[in-house]
This record gives sequence, structure tokens and C-alpha cells, in this order.
Amino acid sequence: MMRRILFNLSVWSAVLIVAFPLFWMVVTSLKPQVELWARPPALLPLEPTLEHYLTLLRDTSFLVYFRNSVLLSTATTLLVIGVAALGAYSLVRFRYRGRESLAMLVLFTYLLPSVILILPLYLMMVKLGLANTLVSLVLAYTTFALPYALWLLRSFMAGIPEDLESAALVDGATRLGAFRDVILPQLLPGIISTALFTFILSWNEYLFALVLVNSDATRPLTTGVMNMLISSFNIEWSMLMAASVMMSLPLIIAFSLLQKYLTRGFGAGAVKG
Repeated sequence: MMRRILFNLSVWSAVLIVAFPLFWMVVTSLKPQVELWARPPALLPLEPTLEHYLTLLRDTSFLVYFRNSVLLSTATTLLVIGVAALGAYSLVRFRYRGRESLAMLVLFTYLLPSVILILPLYLMMVKLGLANTLVSLVLAYTTFALPYALWLLRSFMAGIPEDLESAALVDGATRLGAFRDVILPQLLPGIISTALFTFILSWNEYLFALVLVNSDATRPLTTGVMNMLISSFNIEWSMLMAASVMMSLPLIIAFSLLQKYLTRGFGAGAVKG
């Protein structure tokens, strides 16, 4: 009994330590400017205000950055999932020379630091005329999100019994029809898990966005907010915390809605047929 109590205390202590920065972020975003530097700091705002949120939405380019991040993350996720699903199907269902070597090379590309790709990608985008566009970021994010997504979906695909597809082929379905009607429904938990991972990766990415785009019309949230609220001489802490809260909301909502699929997907991916 005592061991269980100690275990619960340890777990809840760890949860509180991890959650406190998020709590402090929300509290700081609700504090008026006069309370921000009060000593000692108050745990809760004495006069909560939404002025920082209103200023952020009315007087800055936050909504432009938000739109760019939504378009960028959604396009990257759709592109990665489409290519990864077909690639995983090829690696699992077809037999050809070098298949396993190809799979290992795909994983190896994910192990490489993404920073070494910045210069080649930048030069490539300039040559293609795509520099300083959202398309360049979609292609760049795909380069480091696709290998992991392909490897993850490959393990999910391996857990789907091949007999289901064989039965569909015997009944007259085409290979593409069997993939669409049999494989994809079985693969849905894995697709949702991989899509959520890709979306979060694209939403939070900073380095490629900093290098590949340099105008407010194409900046995503990560670089736009940093450029807008942080300078060499001043940091707008309250507005920065308000922006951080609003940046976190889409991920929190998506994770809450897809949590059951995420759990089911990771469980399915751990079993190989």
C-alpha cells in the first residue's frame, strides 16, 4: 500500500512539474502589464484581462501567420501521408530486389540532422523559383517528415493480414481497389497517428522557416511571432505568452479529438502479422 502511495505521489509530482510552465504561460497572458513585474509574483492575476489577446488579433499580423501555419501544416500532412501510405504498401506487399535496403536507407535519412539539408534545399528552391513561398516550406518539411512517416506506416502495414487483400483480389477487385477498400480502412489508426505527428512537426518547425522565407506574407507562426515580439532590446512577454497559448490551442484540440485513434494506432503498430 505504501509503495503504491509513493508511486502515485511521484507520478503526480512529475505531472505538476511538467504542467507548471504551461499553467504559468496562461497566467502570464492574462496579467495586466502592471502585474507582470510585481515582486513577489502573484500565482494568479489580481485583475485578469484579455487585452493582450485583443491587441495580438487587432494590431499585429498574427492571423496572417496563423493562416500560413494552418495551410503549411495541412498541405505537408496530406502530401506526406499520401506518399508514405503508397510507399509503405510497396515496401510491405511487393517483392523486389533491394526492398529491405531501401527501407533502411529511408530510416537512415531520418537519422541525419536536418540542418545539413538547409543549404542544398535553399539553393534548390532558388533555382526552381520557389524561394520565399509556402510551397518551398511544404517541400522542405516533407523531406524530414516523410522518412519517419514511411517507416511508421510500414510497421502498421505489416500488421494487416495479407489474406484480406488476397480475398478482395479473388473477388475481382483491382490492386488499387483492394488498397482503397481493404487496406486503407485497416490502416486508418496508423494514418491518424502519423498525420498527427507530421502536423505537430510542421506546426512547430522553426529553423527551415527562418531560412527559407523572409516576408510577413509567407512567415508561419514560429518565425512570425518571434520576429514580431522579440527584439534585441525588448521582449513583449504578455503578448508572447498570449501568442503561445493561441499557438498551442489547435494542437491541444487535435490531440484531444484524436487521442483514442492515436492510442489504438500505436497499439496496432506494435503487432506484426
